[in-house]
Amino acid sequence: MAFLQVGFFSDVLGMCMSMNVILPQQSKRQIGMAAKDAGGKLPTLYLLHGLSDDHSIWHRRTSIERYVADMNLAVVMPTVHRGFYTDQKDGYDYFTFVGEELPAICERFFPLSDRREDRFAAGLSMGGYGAMKLGLLLPERYAAVASLSGKLDVTAERRAGSPERERENLRTFGTHEELVDSDNDLFAAAQRLIESDRPRPRIFVACGTEDFLIEENRAFNRFFGEELDVHYEEGPGAHTWDFWDAYIQKVLRWLPLEEQ
Repeated sequence: MAFLQVGFFSDVLGMCMSMNVILPQQSKRQIGMAAKDAGGKLPTLYLLHGLSDDHSIWHRRTSIERYVADMNLAVVMPTVHRGFYTDQKDGYDYFTFVGEELPAICERFFPLSDRREDRFAAGLSMGGYGAMKLGLLLPERYAAVASLSGKLDVTAERRAGSPERERENLRTFGTHEELVDSDNDLFAAAQRLIESDRPRPRIFVACGTEDFLIEENRAFNRFFGEELDVHYEEGPGAHTWDFWDAYIQKVLRWLPLEEQ
């Protein structure tokens, strides 16, 4: 495997950004690592971080490089600061950056496929929200998305947030009235997708039974699980890396890779 730390400029954000990238590399002499590189354009997983983390966290807290070694899959891990994968009311266009600009940049830099069937997204907490948002709002671009312990109901945050979080929410989403039923409201976005004739991505949702976000994950599955064909799982665990490390392995096995 090849592990790349990349600094690049985003025209959408108007600033330099960072991402970590894992690419398949066939090797004959590397000890303890099976590797696969089938050649050609690679399917890609955009793996998104949570609110307090950055592009390095998945590589630091899990064995993601080892997990994908024999999958012929590229993994792109960008930083999005505390931007909630959203075109902010008073800030930066992080959703446009992640959903449109970043794949275009990566597909120019690296041998990545530009086919919908080969483009996936997954993330934890805030990143779970981001991955789900990519699938619901850009279903023509993303074939499958996965949310682990996702913050799937950002409208609920407005009812229980601290003053500091409320100020952050206002910068990101605007007022509660502006947020509800907007594209940033995943429950509203899911309903609009159901009522449309747009393609529907495969969806994986998982959350720990001791996680403080479990009820909104259950609610999303209850409302949309059948109509959107959601693969839903919950199991012992809290909002912690032992849960995310275990479940990202399940997500990788679930991805609709053509070779699988």
